[in-house]
Amino acid sequence: MPDIKGSCRCGKVTYSSSADPVFAGVCHCTTCQKSTGSAFATVVAVPTASVTVTGTTKRFDDVGDSGNPTHRNFCPECGSTVTQSADVMEGITMIGVGTLSDPSWVKPAMQIYCDSALPWAKIAELQGFPKMPG
Repeated sequence: MPDIKGSCRCGKVTYSSSADPVFAGVCHCTTCQKSTGSAFATVVAVPTASVTVTGTTKRFDDVGDSGNPTHRNFCPECGSTVTQSADVMEGITMIGVGTLSDPSWVKPAMQIYCDSALPWAKIAELQGFPKMPG
């Protein structure tokens, strides 16, 4: 199992998890596009109980493309999203791959909300779903 550790851009917020990832994937929903400022978010998901966050975070609550609440915890100093969760996946915390100390081991297995994907951003090698798979 990989050592899951990382931080925000400025390093004032760090996190770790000792759990095996539940999944790794790419999300093309418009909420992820807006929050990342990019075409999609790439995340690794772990059980929430396994995540330890050190430092002060601020939380932004929103409604995702599913119509259900989403939550982003970010560093109030540099603005980096540190963890994310969605009420539709209770007990799961998602960590942005770009915040990992070593992201080289992550291999996304799927992409979701492909209906919202920018035409040039779909990843041909990954299984894709129009929305959230059931």
